[in-house]
Amino acid sequence: MIKGVVFDVGGVLLRTHDQSGRRKWETRLGLKPGELAYLVFDSELGRQAQLGQATLEEVWAWVGTYLGLSREQLASLKRDFWSGDWLDQELCDYIRGLRPRYRTGMLSNNWASDGRAMAQELEIADCFDVFVTSAEIGVMKPDPRIYQVALDRLRISPPEGIFVDDFGENVEAARRLGMRAVHFSDSTQARDQLNELLTSASP
Repeated sequence: MIKGVVFDVGGVLLRTHDQSGRRKWETRLGLKPGELAYLVFDSELGRQAQLGQATLEEVWAWVGTYLGLSREQLASLKRDFWSGDWLDQELCDYIRGLRPRYRTGMLSNNWASDGRAMAQELEIADCFDVFVTSAEIGVMKPDPRIYQVALDRLRISPPEGIFVDDFGENVEAARRLGMRAVHFSDSTQARDQLNELLTSASP
């Protein structure tokens, strides 16, 4: 029987629908498509920030130095970098509708050490019962330890939980742990698969 559903945030609830702001800067700076996101998220310092070992401010300061930007240019780049992000309100409403029958959790590789505060800033804190980020725990998905923290806080066992994420390796890690999982590609597909899993697991 399913008792809880755990959702990733970036790439699931919060998605970059318009890449033009990032592409503008990549063209201007002679970077490859996607290279700017790599510097912010997947560079050594970006990953350290997601493990709670550096701050977002330190990441951006390093990006500015690496790219040779002035303070004003860096501020403009940051605005453009986030300008294409879009919060899926319909999916958020779906999650709200799962409660209170199911306990819900947020599990994100993120530099926010306080997941609840991050969710409050996005105005989605009411979607979730528990909040887990990699910066808080010091471990990133697909490490099974971070999934277990979310399960423990939800007070459910792996077979009682479903995990939703846009990265295949994170989905497979949840399945290896014993959870059911949905590999997110779009909102409709994710809701349909979740409904199917929840129906098939009903007593």
